[in-house]
Amino acid sequence: MSEIEPVLAAFAGGVLPALAWLWFWRREDSVHPEPRRLIALAFLSGMVAVAVIIPMEKFAASLLSTQSFWVLTAASTTALTFIVWSGMEEIIKFVMAQLTVLRSREDDEPIDPVIYMVTVALGFAAAENTLFLLSPLSGDSLVQTVMTGNLRFVGATLLHVLSSSVIGAAIGISFYESTRRKVLITLSGVILAIVLHSTFNFLILNTPEEHLLRTFGFVWVGVIALLAVLEYIKRIHPVIKKSVWRS
Repeated sequence: MSEIEPVLAAFAGGVLPALAWLWFWRREDSVHPEPRRLIALAFLSGMVAVAVIIPMEKFAASLLSTQSFWVLTAASTTALTFIVWSGMEEIIKFVMAQLTVLRSREDDEPIDPVIYMVTVALGFAAAENTLFLLSPLSGDSLVQTVMTGNLRFVGATLLHVLSSSVIGAAIGISFYESTRRKVLITLSGVILAIVLHSTFNFLILNTPEEHLLRTFGFVWVGVIALLAVLEYIKRIHPVIKKSVWRS
């Protein structure tokens, strides 16, 4: 392969599956779809988030591995690193969404925050998968790369969708609530997203390769539950208080 071919192949392998998932998830908001410019902005912000998070994760890993800072076993340090990374990724994705699309006037229905968070997550997964595929494409066989890409497509991409959509669902559920309740429910969503992400990473770390699909099954179950929650969110409407007039 020439120098440019691995880059193009990795980009296609990372971005095209994410765009396919984006097409699927946008159908959940087919009645009042979000503007394409905002969807594109959300997707790009997710990709930019990867560039933001990589140096932060490297710094966190370096700090946590410093023996003078932590008196932990190697396994405990690794587990803690994955938890910290999961938290950083979910928070950065949420912050990027807040800075770009969640404050838009088009964000006017409870389902909208879910769609935007899913789109940011898919942009993040697209960039992350592209970087992940660059290594195998530049050295190993194409067959191995495709197999690796399929695992990322089924597992890691949906994990980002699931965890970020939990935050979007929390925002959607609290869409018509008071500011205080919005903050509390959204914070609960962020914590749950971090727990889900950390749990998946822990299972990946401790599951033999031959049983890896069982771990991905955990993500699929979560996605099915998410689809049920989305149907509930679509039915959320503002409470209209009726005035009682006396003659």
